[in-house]
Amino acid sequence: MSEPNEIRAEEILSALDSEQREVALAVRGPVCVIAGAGTGKTRAITHRIAYASAIGVMNPQKVLALTFTARAAGEMRTRLRALGFPTVAARTIHSAALKQLLYFWPGVFGGRTPNLLTTKTGFITEAIDRAGLTGTIASTSRELLRDVASEIEWAKVSMIAPSDYMEEAKGRSERNRINSGQIAQVFDAYQTLMRQEHTVDFEDVLLLTTAMLEQEREVRERVHDQYRYFTIDEYQDISPLQQRLINAWLGNREEICVVGDPAQTIYSFAGASPVFLNNFTKRFPEAQVIRLTTGYRSTPEIIFTANSILRSGEMGQEIVALNAHGERPVVTEYKDEASEVAGVISEIKKLTSQGVAASDIAVLARTNSQLNALAKGCIAQGIAYQLRDNERFFDRSDVRDFLKGVRQASVIPAEGMYWLDELRALSQPFITSAVTDGVTALLHLARELDADSSFSPKTLRTYLREVEDRAEQNNPPVMPVTTLATLHAAKGLEWEQVFLVGVNEGTLPTHDSVADEERRLFYVGITRAKRHLALSYRQNPSRFLREAGLLVS
Repeated sequence: MSEPNEIRAEEILSALDSEQREVALAVRGPVCVIAGAGTGKTRAITHRIAYASAIGVMNPQKVLALTFTARAAGEMRTRLRALGFPTVAARTIHSAALKQLLYFWPGVFGGRTPNLLTTKTGFITEAIDRAGLTGTIASTSRELLRDVASEIEWAKVSMIAPSDYMEEAKGRSERNRINSGQIAQVFDAYQTLMRQEHTVDFEDVLLLTTAMLEQEREVRERVHDQYRYFTIDEYQDISPLQQRLINAWLGNREEICVVGDPAQTIYSFAGASPVFLNNFTKRFPEAQVIRLTTGYRSTPEIIFTANSILRSGEMGQEIVALNAHGERPVVTEYKDEASEVAGVISEIKKLTSQGVAASDIAVLARTNSQLNALAKGCIAQGIAYQLRDNERFFDRSDVRDFLKGVRQASVIPAEGMYWLDELRALSQPFITSAVTDGVTALLHLARELDADSSFSPKTLRTYLREVEDRAEQNNPPVMPVTTLATLHAAKGLEWEQVFLVGVNEGTLPTHDSVADEERRLFYVGITRAKRHLALSYRQNPSRFLREAGLLVS
């Protein structure tokens, strides 16, 4: 008779296809998994952890599974719990680093722990003033503030000091609305302000944790004993600073499994680099390399379009379609943006009238300004929507002000009032429209948590902890409405019906110098669609439409 563990292990493997099974059976590192869009990478790596734990190769309590968003980490925890291994630590890189930094802070750094800055807006506004640039930089412009924040983040994850910024930033085209000299001045003032206020941002968390592990032998040994097996998702998006931290966690051991797709590298502007994924076998010559190629998300017609882009750009491995056939992607030409917005909204109304759930529909665009036009059109037509754009959800003024009130109320809750009723009362001054504001989304999240038996204790304080965890990785709550998203914000998500708008030269790609990265962005947009894909352009179609075989010359 088989031992219980043997039976359990076979059950874990039985849920996998042959490629995923190969991943699960590769229980000893180093392992590199190249996973195309929609090929079941999360299933493969969680089953690998579960299988290795079931047969005794891994101790699940000494596994650290890392990914980039709180949503993705939560999905990994849910799957591992369902497989019988609830003790596996599945976290974002930032949250894992923060937990270690706060734990060891008293002994290593001494004094009180620093404040954690969840949004840079206020500090950057003050830094602009301190740098004497208030009249030069429009500090009230959200777009410009976002540009400055992004450049500071890029510099810090690339481990570039303010004094070296101007030299290192030569040739960067992403933030050309502000010159590098001004950004260097603001960066320097920002760092000084952070030190004075005893505050750290998320990039500092990575820097300080890395330095702590590298310089403190006792801390390093304790962390190495705690975590012996590493799984890292979305490895194509690792920054130099994150890789340095991973090196510190791993030490000279080789129990590491990385998962990624070079074709989905879309954050180079933010410091991410596929070089660590592409060079994995140079660092680990004995590594097993396994490829996931079976596409479970999209129809063959959508996958054929995606594969055409892969071939045209020599971007990586093609996906093999498994699902039943569907409709060929549709391309529509419009004369201008107004007619494109009207046309897409008309199609959305038609779909919902036919019974398609609003939450199954997404409109994806390259820029925030395109989303703004779409949002106005949705409001005019009474279409409820949720915005996922390049602006951090938790940076919005209504969200910040509302959460400030929640923090105050969580210290002294209203006597005799249930936490959800108190939250509703706190929200009333902020709600302006049921289809647009962020506070409505936060209330929806609260209702979901209240119905979740694992959310305990049910208090404002535990709700606030959940929200702050989401703020850390810009993981806004999801509402059952139509989604309007930038292509960057759509990464990792999927919908039944996707409208990809503004596929024009000058918009996607923005210009020739970034065409390769924009092509990968286009590929990501296409592969978000499961069953229906509609693309549109205005007068001057993008070269990508021809590369995808959707337009003839």
